[in-house]
Amino acid sequence: MSVRRNFVVLSGVGLLTLLVGVRAPAMFRVAEVPAGSVEDGEGDDVRPQVAAVASPGRVEPRSEEIRVGTEITGKVRSLLVGERQQVEQSEALVVLENSEYVARLASAKAVVADKEAALQRVIAGARNQERLEAAAATDEARTVLDNKKAEWTRRKGLFEGGVIAREEFERSEHDFLAADARHRAAVQRQALLMDSARPEDVSRARADLDMALSAVAEAESAIAKTTIRSPIAGVVLRTHIRAGETVAPGPELPLVTVADLSSLRVRAEVDEADIDRVFPRQRSWVTATAYGDRRFFGSVVSVAPILGRKKLTRDDPTERIDTKVLEVLVELEADQQLPIGLRVDTFFEK
Repeated sequence: MSVRRNFVVLSGVGLLTLLVGVRAPAMFRVAEVPAGSVEDGEGDDVRPQVAAVASPGRVEPRSEEIRVGTEITGKVRSLLVGERQQVEQSEALVVLENSEYVARLASAKAVVADKEAALQRVIAGARNQERLEAAAATDEARTVLDNKKAEWTRRKGLFEGGVIAREEFERSEHDFLAADARHRAAVQRQALLMDSARPEDVSRARADLDMALSAVAEAESAIAKTTIRSPIAGVVLRTHIRAGETVAPGPELPLVTVADLSSLRVRAEVDEADIDRVFPRQRSWVTATAYGDRRFFGSVVSVAPILGRKKLTRDDPTERIDTKVLEVLVELEADQQLPIGLRVDTFFEK
C-alpha cells in the first residue's frame, strides 16, 4: 500500500508540471524588467515595466507622410526645396511652366473689359448726340415723306384725268411708299434711343459679363495650381522629381513628401486576441533591433474602431498573415529620435 501511495503522489506532481507547460505560451506575452533598469530619456524609471501585449509597429511622423502632388499636367520649371529642409505652411515647393495660362488670363481679362463696356452702354442707353441725330433723321424722313405724298397725290389726279400714263403714276406711288417705310424706321430708331434699357437686355449683358469673369477666375486658378505649396509646416522627407520633368495628377505620382516631425508616433498592429488589453492613454514603449535594449516611451493616443488586415510582417514564412489586427497609435515622448519608417516592437504596459 505504501508503494501505491507514493506512485499517486508522483503522478500528481507530473500532472501539475504538464499543466504549467501548457500555459507557458500565454506567459510569453508578459515581460518584467527589474526596478531601476529602464531608461526613458529623462532618468531612470524605478517602476518595473510589465507588458500586457506586444505587437509590431512602424514609426511615423505626427502628421503621417503627406505625399504632395499636382492638380494639373505640366513641366517642372523649378524645384524650390531639398530633402531635410524645413518648410512653412503654404510655402512654395515646386513651380510648373505657366506661360500658356498667363496668356489665357490676359485674353480673358480683355473679354471682361469688352463685356463691362457693353453692359454700361445697355444701362446708360444712347448718348445725347445719338438721340439728336435720330431726331434729325426722323425730321428728314418726314419731310421726304410729305414731298413724296404730295407728288403721289398730284400724279394720281393726273392719271385719273388721263393726262399721264399708268407707269408714271405707279412710279410716284412706289416712291411714296418707300418714303413712308423709311420714315417709320426713323421713328422706331428714335423711340429706341429715347427709351430706357429693357430688363432682359440688361440681364443678357450681365450674363455675358459673368461668363467672362468666370473665364478669368478659371485662368487665375490654373496659374495658382502651377505653384505647388506645402499643406503643413514640417520637413521635406523626399523629393521625387527634377526640373524639366513632366508631371501629372495622380495619387501614385507625388512631387514631394513632407511631414510634421515635431513628435513621432508608432502605428502598431495588435492581434485581435489581445485587443481587450489595449486602451487610450495606456503607457507604452517600443524597441528596435538597431538600438539594442534601449526603450522609447510613450502612450496610446488612438485605438481604431474597426479591425483590419495585417500590413506589417516580419518576413517569417511561419508567420500568420490572415489574422485580423487593430491599429493603435502610440505617441512617443518629446525628443525621441527614430527614423521614419523604422519597424519596432511595441509593448503596452499591463
